[in-house]
Amino acid sequence: MVQRVKEKAKRPAAGRTKEQASPSPAATSGDARVKALEQERDRLKAELEEARQRIAALEESRSAVASRIDWVIESLSGAVDRND
Repeated sequence: MVQRVKEKAKRPAAGRTKEQASPSPAATSGDARVKALEQERDRLKAELEEARQRIAALEESRSAVASRIDWVIESLSGAVDRND
């Protein structure tokens, strides 16, 4: 069997233009960091809004429960007063 000789063709460095060159690592990491921070900010805003809605629902539920308890206490007091 004949083995192939594998050689990589190297491109000349002088042939690259600015458009072909990749952005500097500092610019890329800075942009990525900004994007990550923006995503985290958006996620935290959404979580905060969900928490506020949950708090409002819990306060409403607590108020309804307190009203029911008051009603039961008044009803029982009325029943006890009638039996005396």
